[in-house]
Amino acid sequence: MWKLVHGKLVQTTDHSRVKFRTNISKAILDQLHDIAQENDTYVNYLLETGLEHVLAADVITFNKQLRPKDRIQYKTTYDKELLEEVKNFAAKNNLFINDVIEFSVDYIDIKKSKDRSYKNRTEI
Repeated sequence: MWKLVHGKLVQTTDHSRVKFRTNISKAILDQLHDIAQENDTYVNYLLETGLEHVLAADVITFNKQLRPKDRIQYKTTYDKELLEEVKNFAAKNNLFINDVIEFSVDYIDIKKSKDRSYKNRTEI
């Protein structure tokens, strides 16, 4: 992100976002990459909308026996507060964070997703 400091634009790190590494189904990630490309956004922005929906509903029905077998490592950034809520939600429901992330894919709202330019926004 960019900040206007004393009349000059300065590139800074967005401290409201944190890096996070997990394992997610490769098939799901491939599908999300395609959706993100088509809608001028990033996968993590899509996932955030789904996670917000799941947290708002405060209900999850996840069958641990049906976990994907094609999980690969996925590194990205998430909103810090959202990730904390997801961690607490996963612990409360005796699930792993990646289970909650994969479950949330069905609740993604593309219209609520930030576009690619969001990370290069200018804040005053």
